[in-house]
Amino acid sequence: MEQFTKLVSQQLETMDQLLFLQSEIERCQQIEEELIKLQAEAKLDCIRGEIGVMKQRLKEIQQTFEVQTEEIISSYKKDSHYPVSR
Repeated sequence: MEQFTKLVSQQLETMDQLLFLQSEIERCQQIEEELIKLQAEAKLDCIRGEIGVMKQRLKEIQQTFEVQTEEIISSYKKDSHYPVSR
C-alpha cells in the first residue's frame, strides 16, 4: 500500500505540473495575441501618419496650383490688353 500511495502522490505532483504548464501556455498565448494586435495597431498608426503627411502635402500642392492658376489668368489678362506688335 505504501508503494501505491507514493505512486499516486507522484502522479498528483505531475498533474499539478501539467496543469501549471497548461495555464502558463494559455497565458503566454494571450500575451502573444495582444502583442500581435499591438504591433498591427502600431503599423496602422504608422500608415495613418504617412497618409496624414501625404494629405498635407497634397493640400500644399493644391494651394500652389491655385496660386499658379491665378497668376496665369492675371498674366493672360494683362498681356491681352496690349496688342501684339508685329
